[in-house]
Amino acid sequence: MSKKANKSFTKSYAVQDVAVKHTPNLIAPPVSPNIWVVGDVQGCYLQLESLLNHPEIRDDPDCKIWFAGDIINRGRNSLKTLKRIMDLGDRAITILGNHDIHLLAVAAGFRREHHTDTIGEILKSKRRDEYIEWIRHRPLAHYEFEHLMVHAGVMQSWTADKTIELAEEVSNKVLKADNWQQKLKTVFGNSPNYWDDSFKGSKRYRVIINALTRMRMCNLDGSMDFDYKGAPPLPPIHGKAKVLPWFELPNRQSADTTIVFGHWSTLGLLIRPRLLALDTGCVWGGRLSAMRINDRKLIQIPYFEDSVENLSSRIWTMKNNRI
Repeated sequence: MSKKANKSFTKSYAVQDVAVKHTPNLIAPPVSPNIWVVGDVQGCYLQLESLLNHPEIRDDPDCKIWFAGDIINRGRNSLKTLKRIMDLGDRAITILGNHDIHLLAVAAGFRREHHTDTIGEILKSKRRDEYIEWIRHRPLAHYEFEHLMVHAGVMQSWTADKTIELAEEVSNKVLKADNWQQKLKTVFGNSPNYWDDSFKGSKRYRVIINALTRMRMCNLDGSMDFDYKGAPPLPPIHGKAKVLPWFELPNRQSADTTIVFGHWSTLGLLIRPRLLALDTGCVWGGRLSAMRINDRKLIQIPYFEDSVENLSSRIWTMKNNRI
């Protein structure tokens, strides 16, 4: 997740946003119970608590809450956030993001905490082992009710079914393995940055994890570009091939599936018939965004640093907004 938002990119997609309002047939059919998808929380406990106390969620105890990864780190209350989401039990589905993977790597001993990390409380907790076990057993992708949730993106050649298959493969072979610490260490790195079905072992798992938890931009051949972390449209970059957001690549095999993702705060809120980007940079002073997939109602909680008292006065909601 990167820090500075690019307002011009958000504005450039305004027409797309309006178009969604007039295409209810492309919104998922009514499902029961209601499902809310939440963007990157990143340890912003006060905003999470405000969201969970919003009447639309608080007064609907049967609703489900999907978290699109990066529930911890950078925000000041990573441990409290983790405990709160764990306490939701079966009501929540949480997938892994790059910050969650980073926590596992630090816990495994082959990566160091960065000075901006806020995972120390988790690592020093008496319940550390319980937290690490819970995190490493979270999936890398989730598909239900015609919606595919990933943290970052999907490779150009992957269908929704293929994405779930590969995500489960990495979970079973790496994250849930008895020697997961050693397995996880082998999948860190940027190469290869493209997909080939013939890849095996750590090379294969590395591409899968990078696509699902780190990808933003791709070269026109579908390979991942890890250098640029801003928001489109891109400025000219001397000596580099033209790159596009992963979801703009032509002939993307998952284009017939509604994909929900986070990870990209500089992209901001992006709503299309088949695409929902929900990382709105709460940890950087933005908002925590949640969307109900049943009707695309949006709730956004602004960043604040004081108490959770008077929740109603702190909640900014796009009332009657179904986009």
